[in-house]
Amino acid sequence: MDNALMIGLSRQMTLRQSLDIVANNIANANTAGFKVESLLLEETPAPTAEHQDGPGEIHFAEVWGMARDFRQGELQYTGRTFDLAIDGDGFFAVENANGEEYTRDGRFHIDDLGQLVTHDGAPVLDANTRAPIILNPGAEQVQIVDGGAIIEDGVEVGRIGVFNIENRGELSKQGNGRYTLPNGAPEDLPQAAFDPSVQQGYVESSNVQAVIELTDMMNITRAYERVSKFLSDTHDLNRKALERLGKA
Repeated sequence: MDNALMIGLSRQMTLRQSLDIVANNIANANTAGFKVESLLLEETPAPTAEHQDGPGEIHFAEVWGMARDFRQGELQYTGRTFDLAIDGDGFFAVENANGEEYTRDGRFHIDDLGQLVTHDGAPVLDANTRAPIILNPGAEQVQIVDGGAIIEDGVEVGRIGVFNIENRGELSKQGNGRYTLPNGAPEDLPQAAFDPSVQQGYVESSNVQAVIELTDMMNITRAYERVSKFLSDTHDLNRKALERLGKA
């Protein structure tokens, strides 16, 4: 295949992936705790197609990985008792089939067993015991004070787990706004934050900036169209060259 066509097709592939990521960011602009993502590219050399002169290799842009912007989103007031937001660093921990998972989405509620759970039913973990938090559904007053302590009718019954993750690059996305870390020894698990700022009645919104994402989508679409035109022009040029050679 012609070198120009190889480069153009590889660029189209990365542009399509970038477009998918931007579209996903826009779709999650109103998802609590969502963190905006972007594609990381690297330059990869490769041998050229057979030729008599010219450079010995060409360079492609290939996908290297995914970047996530973990900057905090705006804290939105809801007034609901078990809506919680972390003001600052840290993640809530929940229990799932994969083990511990970590999230910034604090839309919690009490299930039929009295457990504090996420919006999709995963138990939220206590800071001290790393066990599910059991509450009294009949409590007249529930306060979750700064620091994460849960107080029912004046008695502390647990503490919301907020855990520090130093190397966020190791986090693997699992869906539902949750992440996991590579399996390791128990002592390698993230440690509970000493005095986290937990806001009751608030939810952290997505940190997606819709205007920026829409602008990126338009730029990616235009770039894709330019590459498509380049490929079409290159194909026409090759066809005309072959036709002339056939007439010679």
